[in-house]
Amino acid sequence: MPAMPMEQIFALVGFVAVMTGTPGPNNLMLVSSGANAGFIRSLPHILGIVIGCQIMLLCIALGLGQLLSHSPSLINGLRITGALYLLWLAWQLVRNRSLQDHPQQQQPLTFIQAALFQWVNPKAWMMTLTGVATFTQPHNFTPSMLLLAGTFVVVGLPLISSWNLFGAALKNGLKKGKHLRYFNRVMAVLLVASLYPTFGIQPSQASEVQPSSSPAPQPELKRDKLEWWMSVM
Repeated sequence: MPAMPMEQIFALVGFVAVMTGTPGPNNLMLVSSGANAGFIRSLPHILGIVIGCQIMLLCIALGLGQLLSHSPSLINGLRITGALYLLWLAWQLVRNRSLQDHPQQQQPLTFIQAALFQWVNPKAWMMTLTGVATFTQPHNFTPSMLLLAGTFVVVGLPLISSWNLFGAALKNGLKKGKHLRYFNRVMAVLLVASLYPTFGIQPSQASEVQPSSSPAPQPELKRDKLEWWMSVM
């Protein structure tokens, strides 16, 4: 089986770095989690994101992308559900006033909650659908899919962890006065704002995901069709 060309591997690494390292619902929540709960207590949240995205990639590879391409109402339902959940999370941030008040509100997402959140996270859908459509090779599907999944772990895990570590580094300074209250309000606004650029998932992108039996399209043409950079803030 021919290996993926080196230039496409570089493009894949760049794609994953941009999509996992730029602001979005996951990273903004991880900054807030680090500032409110610290890095160690946020580890299940971080791992839940990674595993949740891996499961999503697997499902798309098994045909979920084709299903979405014929179900625009399902995509709209995911958008609405994700928006409502993000609004609820933003409200929880606004309610948390200090590190001493309401300790039950300082709990980060659990592993299961973070994994399930990916299914209503518009940026996760954009990222995984575009990744499968652009960087898998129908004539060499399984190895290229494994390479895509592995790149998301190797490149993405350190990047999303750095967002949480950044929040944790701010924790001591946020203990003073009303600093945490103002910080959480800013994060809540950014979390709501993250809905705007990440609402780019379209049925046409889902239809780009080809099963392994399809003829091999040209990678250059696929990359031209998928303007994934439009989802980046």
